[in-house]
Amino acid sequence: MNDLIVSGQSSPSSGTAKTGRLRGSERQKPHEPGGSLLNASDGRPEPRAWRSGLVGVLDIGSTKITCLIGKGEPNGTLRVLGHGWLRSSGVKSGAIVDLKAAEAIIRHVVGNAEREAERSLDKVVVNLSCGQPESRLFNVHWPIGGREITDADIRRIVTEGRMKAQSEGRAVIHTLPLDFAVDETDGVTDPRGHLCEQLRARLHVIDSSSTALRTLDALLGRAELKLDALVSAPLASGLAVTNADQRQVGTTVIEMGGGTTSLAVFADGQLLHTAQIGIGGEHVTRDIARGLGTSTDNAERLKTMHGHADLSADDDGVTIRIERQGSDMPSFEAIPRAVLGDIIRPRIEETFELVRDRLDSAGLGHLADGRVILSGGGSLLDGVGSVAARILNRHVRLGRPHNVSGLPEECAAASFATTVGLLTWAASAERPFGDIEFTEERPTGFLSRLVSFIRDRV
Repeated sequence: MNDLIVSGQSSPSSGTAKTGRLRGSERQKPHEPGGSLLNASDGRPEPRAWRSGLVGVLDIGSTKITCLIGKGEPNGTLRVLGHGWLRSSGVKSGAIVDLKAAEAIIRHVVGNAEREAERSLDKVVVNLSCGQPESRLFNVHWPIGGREITDADIRRIVTEGRMKAQSEGRAVIHTLPLDFAVDETDGVTDPRGHLCEQLRARLHVIDSSSTALRTLDALLGRAELKLDALVSAPLASGLAVTNADQRQVGTTVIEMGGGTTSLAVFADGQLLHTAQIGIGGEHVTRDIARGLGTSTDNAERLKTMHGHADLSADDDGVTIRIERQGSDMPSFEAIPRAVLGDIIRPRIEETFELVRDRLDSAGLGHLADGRVILSGGGSLLDGVGSVAARILNRHVRLGRPHNVSGLPEECAAASFATTVGLLTWAASAERPFGDIEFTEERPTGFLSRLVSFIRDRV
């Protein structure tokens, strides 16, 4: 926890798809491992105020890139009017490694969504998975002087915390107030109207590498899009697979993607912690390819059709047919399914051991001890839930996006949780978890404008 003591007083205060995008009528669909799904929600839409009009979101992942265009409905649900998704290219472990390849996929998926929605997008909300995002907590103190706390004070204390949280080479993405304290009274949800000498705020800040974000912005510009906002990927997944009650009593969401595994800890209705681990489903695929001497495409097929992270006695004696790569002609061989499980299991165990270590090191105590919800394509691998329950020693269930209509069945699975969560965040009239997006009055003097200009861009 970082303590920031701030001195000083606050100051009063419709169309068609773009022709520049590729058509891409044939969509490459990423593999989706089989497995049963348990909906983590009770199915009832949460009371929520929506923005008017349509919003567009773009989920740039290592396995797939997805675009959704939709809006909020009066009954509290989301309606998708256009969607597009393709197997990813140019993205590795959440980072953009090939601008040209990633641009081509983005043009395809956005164009597909635009044609289906019969609307054109010029800006999108994008998931944050690049730039090694980090989660930190700050205590910020602000003098009030015995008067009533106003909106300006809330803006100022959060703005000061955001500025102090910035470090060289990092950019703040989210500033989430967890709670406030007015003088000696802790746990104040909304301090406005209180009279006090000093206001204190506990802030959850999520930041990322500035250079990675500039690369992301450049990528969108090449695809004729503007970055509307960035949203933490685990935050988005949590919005999609949990409800308000689960976030209140304590829930950890683990998003198992292709290149990374991310986690988000919710309690008391707030997002308390996020973390990202550089291991995902693609690592399991490469382990299979190396262990069995086959291609990555064959390894992905084996993982999807026969993979199991925690084999039971019922699998004794079951054999599977694999294709071995050779110097001349490929050969086929029957092997016990248990051999495939022996390759998969260590990587899945390693993933959850790292998750456990991240939770332990976060210092959240009992707040991280609640239920666990798995999402992402990697969570659909048979046996993942039982491995997670054994290593984390917690109740584990599989989650999928809820309270959304207009998505094809294959897009309503756990692997699309982040994308649906992005749409929830983008369509909400108020930012979830109190994310602060205040716009300060612009300075009038030349020197003040110069300082503001530099601050906004550094």
